[in-house]
Amino acid sequence: MSTQTSLKIPLTLSSLKKSYQQEKITPVEVIQSLLTDLEQRGDDGIWIYTLPKQTLIKRAASLTQMSASQRSQLPLWGIPFSIKDCIDVAGTPTSAACPAFAYEATHTNPAIQKLLDAGAILMGKTNLDQFATGLVGVRTGYTVPHNAFSKDHIPGGSSSGAALSVAHGLVSFAIGTDTGGSGRVPAGYNNIVGLKPTRGLLSTRHMVAACRTLDCLSVFALTATDAQAVLQIAQGFDPENPYSRPAPAAPSQAYQASQPFRFGVPRPDQREFFGNNEVKARYENAIETLAKLGGTSVEIDYAPFLAANDLLFSGPWVAERYVSVGKFLDANPNAAFPAVSEIIRQAKELTAAAAFEGLYNLETLRRTLQPLWHDIDCLVVPTTGTTYRLDQVAADPLPLNSHMGYYTNFVNFLDLSAIAIPNGFQSNGLPTGITLVASPHKESYLVGLGDAFHRQQANPLGATGFTFTDLEKVQH
Repeated sequence: MSTQTSLKIPLTLSSLKKSYQQEKITPVEVIQSLLTDLEQRGDDGIWIYTLPKQTLIKRAASLTQMSASQRSQLPLWGIPFSIKDCIDVAGTPTSAACPAFAYEATHTNPAIQKLLDAGAILMGKTNLDQFATGLVGVRTGYTVPHNAFSKDHIPGGSSSGAALSVAHGLVSFAIGTDTGGSGRVPAGYNNIVGLKPTRGLLSTRHMVAACRTLDCLSVFALTATDAQAVLQIAQGFDPENPYSRPAPAAPSQAYQASQPFRFGVPRPDQREFFGNNEVKARYENAIETLAKLGGTSVEIDYAPFLAANDLLFSGPWVAERYVSVGKFLDANPNAAFPAVSEIIRQAKELTAAAAFEGLYNLETLRRTLQPLWHDIDCLVVPTTGTTYRLDQVAADPLPLNSHMGYYTNFVNFLDLSAIAIPNGFQSNGLPTGITLVASPHKESYLVGLGDAFHRQQANPLGATGFTFTDLEKVQH
């Protein structure tokens, strides 16, 4: 299933910038074309709120009228993007996918403001699992979205709409959030890149928190290099956000093509594919591909990572979700999706002692795993072990959701950086993916290696039907 937009060019940063430079198209024409595409698609569950047509055209027109020197100062000049509807933009509603919770934001998240200041055009706000609670992408008070490649399968979450808006070529990039995998699972399910930066690099001020100590903003894009370009513009220390932290003064080592590297993989007996042998085969193929790129695989004990996973929804950190929206749920018991409400209300039974026990366990796991990062350059895992249909998730929501976090939940707990990269397709036409995980502030290395791997796949970008070959044609 491919989605060729009426623009007939890939909406990557490089191809769109090149088309602008060659005056083949203007921001106004891009926005008009995308608005036509959105109208033709109708309510497909991707969007919760789109900016008014006249607002978008006015924004594009103001950019188009700029001089060449003014444009050169804006690295995202005329680039369309979307954001997950738990992130605030002043003057627009924020619902966190719960209609009864919706409010009009009075402030704009600092990272989003940096993107707007760089000349990007915000198309709208996208669907999600309510209150960013879940990895399925369908726990919403609005129209339920589906996978970009199958109407019968889930899109992954919680940043479902953000990923879908990129996969279908409706925006160049999207900003989602990632607490336990929400910026990686939907990337894997929809054949795009999901970059989850180190905690604190992107400000999380002015958004609906899931777990405030763990939350990250994440970047969805068709290519790893696009995701990195967006991250570099959006990042920055926010002194008003207590969980913000500056990037290191010295940049981390970037990946160099053909350089040898060591990558960890779980022991075979610890790999879980939930009966899906095709995803297993694709993962094994990925290990072979990485070896051809100069990598040496190192089998590691995955047990400590699984122990960290258990803390996210089975440990005391669920109480953070109650701090964020618990009072609203208590006052409006029927407003939330049942599975979401059930998860968050578990916090009422937690004690302060349990919270400290969780903190002790987490620090022990961090210390246990610390030597591993001196032995490997990154950990490589499947993004998810399998894919589920909408009806399967509806019948068994919580256990299947936990399956999807098998390779994702630990990352923010252990203060790691990660990037999800497409890894080919199953025979049923559904994508698979791998995720590269490394120490904090290793985004540049992960992007370089991830991009090299991605280009080896020779598969379409998202669901657009375009390929890396098409990008090269536009750039030349």
